[in-house]
Amino acid sequence: MAKLDLEHVSKEYFDVLKELGNIGAGNATTALAQMLQCKVDMKVPQVRLLDFKDVGEAMGGEEQIMAGVYLLVEGDIAGSIMFLCEEKAAHHLVGKLMGVEAGEGDTFSEIELSALKEIGNIITGAYLNSLSSLTQMKIIPSIPDLSIDMAGAILSVPAIEFGVMGDKILLIQTQFTDEIDIDGFFILMPDLESYDKLLGSLGL
Repeated sequence: MAKLDLEHVSKEYFDVLKELGNIGAGNATTALAQMLQCKVDMKVPQVRLLDFKDVGEAMGGEEQIMAGVYLLVEGDIAGSIMFLCEEKAAHHLVGKLMGVEAGEGDTFSEIELSALKEIGNIITGAYLNSLSSLTQMKIIPSIPDLSIDMAGAILSVPAIEFGVMGDKILLIQTQFTDEIDIDGFFILMPDLESYDKLLGSLGL
């Protein structure tokens, strides 16, 4: 199979990447609804292949304060996955999970940070499980790492770790709705060989 070059992803490849994004986001929505024990709706995700340097802007600006959960991925593929949402949405999710009024603008307590990490863990886990089921691949996530910071600072972690600054990455934007709209962003960063494997396992 020809080596996949993310600069020149064919429409067929991109359609499959979009479908992976849709199914992953759908499973993550179901997991979130079960965790929060309420109905959660999801708009059709936007899947975009972007230059890494443009990702912060696509999420509303590099200086926007966000909560980001970051996991390394190993097994049949290697790379990382991130789930990010705005600080306000993070407060809402934590408040909903803990059955308390969300304190917007407050700093997160230790227990709230722990709850947020668990929410991120379950959402990314559901996403990776759907990827694993679709591709019949073994995908093992690491323990999640959580940071509350400006989007640009959170994104600098994988940039340094994987040297992805010049690369294209897959940004999946999903809007969840329970009482408020929550913009959630998945960033999937398999290494190039893993993109090959993922798409190869789907017969492309």
